[in-house]
Amino acid sequence: MTGLVHSPASLRHDTGPGHPEQPRRVTAVLDRLRADGLLDRCLALESRAITRDELVRVHTPDYVRIVAEDVADGLVVLSTGDTAINGQASLDAACLAAGGLLAAVDAVCTGRVANAFAVVRPPGHHATPEKGMGFCIFNSVALAARHAQAVHSIERVLIVDWDVHHGNGTQDTFYEDGGVLFFDTHQSPLYPGSGAADETGRGQGAGLTINCPFPAGAGRKEIVGAFRERLVPAADRFRPQLVLVSAGFDSRVDDPLGRFTLTDADFAELTGIVREIADRHAGGRVVSTLEGGYSLDGLAAAAAAHVGRLLE
Repeated sequence: MTGLVHSPASLRHDTGPGHPEQPRRVTAVLDRLRADGLLDRCLALESRAITRDELVRVHTPDYVRIVAEDVADGLVVLSTGDTAINGQASLDAACLAAGGLLAAVDAVCTGRVANAFAVVRPPGHHATPEKGMGFCIFNSVALAARHAQAVHSIERVLIVDWDVHHGNGTQDTFYEDGGVLFFDTHQSPLYPGSGAADETGRGQGAGLTINCPFPAGAGRKEIVGAFRERLVPAADRFRPQLVLVSAGFDSRVDDPLGRFTLTDADFAELTGIVREIADRHAGGRVVSTLEGGYSLDGLAAAAAAHVGRLLE
């Protein structure tokens, strides 16, 4: 069974009029899953707030303090970067987004569900250990990997990021970590400007960061090709025990913030490739979390294709 995590707190994170990372992103996904009959086939997993001790597995204590102070001071943008916030509601949403993903990891690692998808916001993959940026407050997928290592004795985690923007925060977290393989396809040049092909890891993490930057207009040939030709062989060498996905659907055709041309069928195929890897090496354990995707109809359709393949 596929688990699905959602918290109403996601809807109370108000980024302001006209902001692309809006509450309706979550309702659009849930409404489409319900309309397609997919929601009823998933097991609802209860979210929870992440704790401070869990946050500092990835984020520095100073950054966690800065977020709390920015919220208390009534700032409308995090002082570390370009992330809109609206007080305690935003902090609660970020804590429940990250905690919800940890709950999904627990459910998958204990066998309660085969795989899981977290329909949460704000997204997380741009948040570095020291800095929130790019609509992100806490890096949920990085925190999920650390949680799996700390709580479930997972030694090798694969993180796959197909968002149109490079997951710089995730890369920064694990760049020297020998226990995490990070694979990222993204449009270049595009925000945040990182993710060159020669950024491949350092120290114990040497060779475990795989960046696949592509120009605007790239689509199935380039991205599915990179998954088949680069991700699959790397994963076979690495043998992950858990697969995490930063599922950004802004790499879909007609997204307002990206210029990739992936279709809903392509997202289903990418999900299938990830599942094949997990079936071979990780007992089928896959946990994905919503990152980008800013065309409401496109986001909803692509997310439904993703969940449909998880349910197969």
